[in-house]
Amino acid sequence: MNKERLIPLIVATALFMENMDSTVIATSLPAIAADIGTSPLTLKLAITSYLLSLAVFIPASGWTADRFGARMVFSLAVAVFIIGSIGCALSGSVTDFVIARIVQGMGGAMMTPVGRLVLLRSIDKSALVNAMAWVTVPALVGPVIGPPLGGFITTYFSWHWIFLINIPIGLLGIFMAMRYIDPIRSKAPERFDLYGLVLAGIGVGGIAFGLSVAGLNLLPWTIVAALVAVGSISMTLYVIHARRTASPVLDFTLLRLPTLRASIVGGFLFRLGIGALPFLLPLLMQVGFGLSPFRSGLVTFASAVGAMGMKTLAARIIKTFGFRNIMVVNAVISSAFLAACALFTVTTPLLLIMIILVVGGFFRSLQFTAINTVAYAEVEPAQMSRATTLVSVNQQLAISTGVALGAFSVESTMVVRHVQELTAAEFAPAFMVVAIISAVSAYFFYQMPIDAGHQVSGRRTVVISDPTREPEAEEEAASETVTARDQRL
Repeated sequence: MNKERLIPLIVATALFMENMDSTVIATSLPAIAADIGTSPLTLKLAITSYLLSLAVFIPASGWTADRFGARMVFSLAVAVFIIGSIGCALSGSVTDFVIARIVQGMGGAMMTPVGRLVLLRSIDKSALVNAMAWVTVPALVGPVIGPPLGGFITTYFSWHWIFLINIPIGLLGIFMAMRYIDPIRSKAPERFDLYGLVLAGIGVGGIAFGLSVAGLNLLPWTIVAALVAVGSISMTLYVIHARRTASPVLDFTLLRLPTLRASIVGGFLFRLGIGALPFLLPLLMQVGFGLSPFRSGLVTFASAVGAMGMKTLAARIIKTFGFRNIMVVNAVISSAFLAACALFTVTTPLLLIMIILVVGGFFRSLQFTAINTVAYAEVEPAQMSRATTLVSVNQQLAISTGVALGAFSVESTMVVRHVQELTAAEFAPAFMVVAIISAVSAYFFYQMPIDAGHQVSGRRTVVISDPTREPEAEEEAASETVTARDQRL
């Protein structure tokens, strides 16, 4: 297997382990709580503590990779995640479990951005679309395969195996990374910005943790609001600080690059949908339609099938139509399939629901591949670590915001309709809200240059011949022209 396929698979395996583990626990909370002698509500601290640890440590990932080498940090992150997994399996109390989940979050915070950095430094930009297609799949498959897998393992085996299966997967990932990934590191690592890291950690952690807790209904709204407010104030102070330092942990000056700016802003809006979908859909299936957790998981797994079916076609589609054209149109198409979930009722055939989820999963996966790839089209090699950190923080905040927005929409609908018991009818407005916001992302993708990312997608440019030009001038103009198809569009 060649390097362009092997390295994405190594990174994808680690990311799949993290994405699946962060969702598989939700289905198994009652069984874990009963076994260690606590309530499922109390044990939700395990979910929120993981998210908090993830948000706090992500800003440090870029500098750490530059200082110690991306391959080494990636391998150590997987090892820390394994240690956290073992701790979860051996936990005998809520305290033990929460501490183990925090350790897992520390590993996960490094695995995602550093894994992407390994990919960017190991794969030529011309092959990046195919590579990102493989890495995108775990982020989409993990949240939907997690609940049914968790239910299956807990029902027929033991909840401990949810965490123990990470050991062989992680060890294999470490072995493959150390053997096949080159030990690339920055020749001149920047000064560590400790003050900026504290401000960014409190900011990102407060906002992401507050929004995630809001989605779980674990704490009163006053405390949630306080968390988000503290996070927002800390992020404001960080932005002021970042303007005065030469090596900020989150480099917002990179937003001057049109493709990265579109990926960050447009990607944030679009990701609200994918953040809300794994939260809303299982609730609709179980509470609204009365399906068992396992049957609900099998239905929602359909979107993962669509995501996996996309990976072989993404590069060809993007090369044919170009990033901007695909991302603008596909944002609307993907949002339409998200809005279609609002039409699901108890009488809707499950086969029809699954077909809509499969096709919707295909288009969402295509969009995420494009968003994740075009983000780095204009980024210089020396800025890659900063870019991956910024993108990872943005993703974390988008998913947390999506969960909070979905929960808030459902609760608001219940208040407006004066109902106390949750039914299927209360989910439709929530799906419409997140779908509309996701569709708005098309405007920001449209702001990109028409030839955005052509050097990454491999989309060729053509030059209209001018007999009055010298051949040298003709060649120089080639880099500034766009395809004939783009000109027509």
